Amino acid sequence: NPSPHRFCLHPELSEDLVGTHPPGAHSLVAVSVGYFLEDFVDMLCNQKLHQSWELLFHHSVVIVCFGIAVLLHQYVGFALVALLVEINSIFLHLRQILLMANLVHTTCYRLNSIINLGTYMVFRIATLAWMAHWLFLNRQNVPPATYAVGTVGMAIMTPMNIILLYRLLRSDFFK
Repeated sequence: NPSPHRFCLHPELSEDLVGTHPPGAHSLVAVSVGYFLEDFVDMLCNQKLHQSWELLFHHSVVIVCFGIAVLLHQYVGFALVALLVEINSIFLHLRQILLMANLVHTTCYRLNSIINLGTYMVFRIATLAWMAHWLFLNRQNVPPATYAVGTVGMAIMTPMNIILLYRLLRSDFFK
């Protein structure tokens, strides 16, 4: 892999995101599948479909992709990279809580908006771009079915995240 990226604690991941993963990584990805399944069912039961269809779609893609990694014990390293995206979810969820609490015009909301945008760019946009780049560079080493699932997953997640970025910018920075 010609990528200059190195992973600090487990540098072997930068060489092989398919077959190697640090201790506990498989369990982390498996627990994440459980979380996404639970959240999916919760949304189905407690929200209107027109309010949650995008997240249901997102969760479906994650459940399939992470489920493959868990079942095959392969691509766990790639799934770990994908979990970096969820770091931004902390600030997206805090944003929702502040909105529900009617605290939009507060310093806390403004500060969260700035942190949310920064983590969005680093942990969502840059991570997804890196993942797409990795998938493209390693296409000859990935079985066609797995490559198809990964490509479809990236083709779904990337536009969804760009649209969400546009909505965040419009709502929090360009009112």
